[in-house]
Amino acid sequence: MSKLRVQSFSLSLDGYGAGPDQALDQPMGVGGMALHAWVLGTRTFQRMHGDFAGDLIPAQEGRVDVDDAFAARGFENVGAWILGRHMFGPSRGPWPDDDWKGWWGKNPPYHVPVFVLTHHARASIVMEGGTTFHFVTDGIHAALARAKEAALGKDVRLGGGVATVRQYLTAGLIDELHLAIAPVLLGRGEHLLAGIDTASLGYRCTEHAPTSHATHVVLTK
Repeated sequence: MSKLRVQSFSLSLDGYGAGPDQALDQPMGVGGMALHAWVLGTRTFQRMHGDFAGDLIPAQEGRVDVDDAFAARGFENVGAWILGRHMFGPSRGPWPDDDWKGWWGKNPPYHVPVFVLTHHARASIVMEGGTTFHFVTDGIHAALARAKEAALGKDVRLGGGVATVRQYLTAGLIDELHLAIAPVLLGRGEHLLAGIDTASLGYRCTEHAPTSHATHVVLTK
């Protein structure tokens, strides 16, 4: 049966999944990029996001370690993605134009249908490499239903951002949540778990693995 999974979701020690003031030059918010240092040097990230990674760190083959194993799991058996509006682009409100086609360039790393949650309708965008962005205006349940249909029995990966994960988590719709807790304090930003009673929702820790770059925790319902 198709599952809804959150994979490789980076979190600060004080619980923030993104910094404040997201903008075109700060896609993760101020200070937020530090949360993802654990994955940037892995083989999986270098292979999947090599062009983007080259702007952040020198090109390399990439580490093959526990961090890489968790990163690689995030792409296994995934037939569709769901993203919040802010994971697609920095704009707010009505779409200013049709020029912006996502953070990742002409050939995004998804290679499957991607369903973007938004309040403003937009025509689907067909990209290179098998990625098609569809824009869903009728809520999280509709997006999940469409993503599961498109996934053809495979799992659906929920890419974020924080507000989107919180909506699905509060609704008890996430089957598995992998958090990579970075040794970083942000102090402010978007908090992931504040006010959510994950225990009462039926989640429990089924896996944890510390590395020198992050502590990996898997919550399963």
